[in-house]
Amino acid sequence: MKPLSQMINYATMDMMALGAVFLIGNEMGKLNKLDGHFPGLLAALSYIAVIPTPIDAVIDTETVNVSDVISSEYTGASGLFLGMIVAIGSIELYTWLGNQDKLKIKMPDSVPTNVSRSFSALIPTVITIVAVASIAFLINAVTGMHIYDIIYNLVQAPLENVVQGLPGILILMLVSQLFWVIGIHGNQIIKPIREPILLVAIAENTQAFQAGEEIPNIINMPFWDIYMTVGGSGLTLGLLIAVFIGSKREDYRSIGKLSFPPGIFNVNEPVIFGLPIVLNPIMAIPFVLTPLVTGTIAYFLTAIGFAGKAVVMIPWTTPPIISAWIATAGDLGAVVTQIICIAVAVLIYLPFIRVANKEAKVEDIEKEEYGEEVVNG
Repeated sequence: MKPLSQMINYATMDMMALGAVFLIGNEMGKLNKLDGHFPGLLAALSYIAVIPTPIDAVIDTETVNVSDVISSEYTGASGLFLGMIVAIGSIELYTWLGNQDKLKIKMPDSVPTNVSRSFSALIPTVITIVAVASIAFLINAVTGMHIYDIIYNLVQAPLENVVQGLPGILILMLVSQLFWVIGIHGNQIIKPIREPILLVAIAENTQAFQAGEEIPNIINMPFWDIYMTVGGSGLTLGLLIAVFIGSKREDYRSIGKLSFPPGIFNVNEPVIFGLPIVLNPIMAIPFVLTPLVTGTIAYFLTAIGFAGKAVVMIPWTTPPIISAWIATAGDLGAVVTQIICIAVAVLIYLPFIRVANKEAKVEDIEKEEYGEEVVNG
């Protein structure tokens, strides 16, 4: 099984940056109104042009310099920051060059449109790749450092030190939750900061696990998913359970029944916008507070060794219990920790559910006294 898992890991985690560069290039192409998937291919080619191909390999205890190979250090999660910069920059440059009439090779009208477009894109493509590669070459010549090392040391490593600590991950979660409360998808807002760093962390854990070494990172992408967003942002699986336990409001219970099936798979827009949580001062408080509390609990239980560290990258839609089991390669302590987090979430949400019950009762009394039209404005 281990050789099989290594093959799968190499094709996925170790190629993460290369895949991300292609997809970012495609999206940049769409934004710049470029047709087809060529922008993704150009972004990937540009990225390959800037990463070093000679590497030091250990063969029979001897270090040998090998040429014309690409290290997974650059194609894996560690290369995400540089990859994003190259993908965005290369497609923006290509788009600008493509709009310059002097650089277009014009073919006769008898030439098919696809062929004509290919020739028109030829010069901008060549200039883009040469320009990107030249920038990387000049940076290396002037500083003696590769552009990857500069980006990693100046940007990625400091962010990793912050986000992979408990205060940093709690700040990211707080920002995400506050955006959700005002109706903006919080995870998408923090995604550019969160994902490159947390994906690097889980990639490092996976490599260490396969090598039989000590697992380095407590906080990583699965940690976020299995302890801080069970049922979706705000750990709303706990909210739904609290609704079934303590809510006397028919509207809350109806929304809860509709929201529970997707909530099992961590999709919680029905409850966020249906209950609602958005712009709801009563439910916003536990929604913001809960993942901060559960994240802290999970961090300390993992730090003391009660729960195992995550070593497997799982889809964010993986249901609870199963998600903790798979992410930690079958660690029972992690499963128990996730159950504790869900229980704590229920306890945090319950008092606010009771406040909502009282609010509904007051509204019913006002409707009886003043009429429904007056109360509803």
